Amino acid sequence: MTSAPSSDASSAGRDRALVLHGGGSAGNAWEIGVIAGLAEGELVATDADLIVGTSAGATAAAQITAADPAGLLADILSADPPQRGRPQGPGASGGRPPVNHLERTNRIIAASTDAADMRRNLGAAALELDAASDGSWSTRWREITARRLPSHRWPERTLLITAVDARTGEPVVFDRHSGVELVDAVAASTSSGDPYRIGDDRYIDGGYRRNENADLAVGYERVLVLSPFGGRTRHPLEWRMQLAAQVEELRAAGSTVETTLPDAASLDAFGDDMMDLSRRPASARAGYEQGKADALRLADFWR
Repeated sequence: MTSAPSSDASSAGRDRALVLHGGGSAGNAWEIGVIAGLAEGELVATDADLIVGTSAGATAAAQITAADPAGLLADILSADPPQRGRPQGPGASGGRPPVNHLERTNRIIAASTDAADMRRNLGAAALELDAASDGSWSTRWREITARRLPSHRWPERTLLITAVDARTGEPVVFDRHSGVELVDAVAASTSSGDPYRIGDDRYIDGGYRRNENADLAVGYERVLVLSPFGGRTRHPLEWRMQLAAQVEELRAAGSTVETTLPDAASLDAFGDDMMDLSRRPASARAGYEQGKADALRLADFWR
């Protein structure tokens, strides 16, 4: 089920777009903090006409379209202190030993000839993992994803969630007209190891479509990109997966683009493993402070 954006994006206003990239548990918390901090500074990023979410940014996008960012931030800060460790998601599939997906995907990227070849190779490798598992992972990941979302209904506004079809390597963009439930779209976009099952289809992480996927905001007058990884990429620059290439293309098409990248305090809060659940409170606080500071810088641009 490979989906393209529906006519929502063309029929609605095309003024402001908000793009949320992945970044693991810490990156998700940081994005929530930044958006809450921006709102504290009277810049309401959730008023965007288009929101694009990728990987952990897909979770954040679904969260901020269903709940007040200040409340989401408060929930992160008031939660029981999480233990150091990773969520039981990709890499914890039943029926086989754990897999180091960063090492596995780095090898696949290095052996690929271009972005399309990489997506096909990553999809094929994910399907091999799926065949070697007991098939329970998608069910468990859906349950985890569902608990993270304040609502399981697609918002009325234009929300795009990215993924990659594991069987074909083709990029996928889900929206409320795709016939896929919001929980499944977010679970697919955050599937960085085993492929996520939706019916007979299989999907992997939306970050393999393109890193931030800011190109989906083409045609919008103003585009704000939050990138927890700071625009870095694991791919050869000539593939043009990186944020700088996407910003260049958007500006060439007439958009005004601003980015918010982690400052020094945010990088310290992330630590050395952005999947570490124990880094969420510090990352959210750092994002909040950075958002408050950025609200002044971005005020004229957004308003």
